Amino acid sequence: MLRFGLLGTGYWAAETQAAGLHGHPDAEFVGVWGRDPAKAQTLAQRYGTRAYPDLDALIGDVDAIAVALPPDVQGKLALRAARAGRHLLLDKPVALTTSAADALIEALSAKGLSSLVFLTNRYRPEFEEFLAQAVATGGWFGSRTTLYGANFVPGNPYADSPWREEKGGLWGLGPHGLASIVPVLGPVAEVSAMDAPRKTYHVLLRHAGGAVSTLHLSIHLTPEAVTWETVLLGDAGPLILPTLTTDKVDAFRAAVARLVGNVSAGVTHDPLDVRAGRDAVAVLEAVQTAATEGRTVRMEGV
Repeated sequence: MLRFGLLGTGYWAAETQAAGLHGHPDAEFVGVWGRDPAKAQTLAQRYGTRAYPDLDALIGDVDAIAVALPPDVQGKLALRAARAGRHLLLDKPVALTTSAADALIEALSAKGLSSLVFLTNRYRPEFEEFLAQAVATGGWFGSRTTLYGANFVPGNPYADSPWREEKGGLWGLGPHGLASIVPVLGPVAEVSAMDAPRKTYHVLLRHAGGAVSTLHLSIHLTPEAVTWETVLLGDAGPLILPTLTTDKVDAFRAAVARLVGNVSAGVTHDPLDVRAGRDAVAVLEAVQTAATEGRTVRMEGV
């Protein structure tokens, strides 16, 4: 069992991370810290844990930190926790720059710590079955992913998220899109992209094995335009990602169990750890560069 602290008090923190830590057989939910102490107190009372007004006090009382904060804030505070010797369960994207993600990797490696990134779908059994089927089938020459959301409409729990408003679907949904195709098509080697109205990005990726994929990403659309689709294209015909039904809390609970297992076994490298998160950040940075400068960006080391 690991003692966990939670950083964050927003909708995602309350309805997913806190809910998943509460009553988890492998985790003791020690406490929560937030930038708004009143919200931290409310969340702590809801789940029968303690609100910490001092971040370093919470870090000092736990073995692992789960984070549900904007990526620029997460990167800085996760680095603080890692340097204090705490294992990390981070949200996506892990940071907004490759350099910030590299600093996290360096701190984790220096302390011999375990980490995971909570990409919700990667902890859903039916998603893993889809990836396993795709890998076993092989022969894929490309894919098409369209992730169109309507975050900024009345009643949406993310409508008041400044970082999502600023960064849009590229950073909000891009990690999900990459998680659906990179395990099958391989690392991204080249990136081309164009931006479009409503903070939409149209992305063309060449993978290391030669396959080419497309991503179409936005969270600034109308409810009528909402689309969530991934199709792998290959010699055996298309393979469509099915509707995913595993609840987000159950997915997070699976991530907690995986991190606890890794820590117990001394596992410090995992396919879903911060290194994978860093690779996703590098691709998203390259997309921004490609769209802004109108050129193809080659990924370093691929």
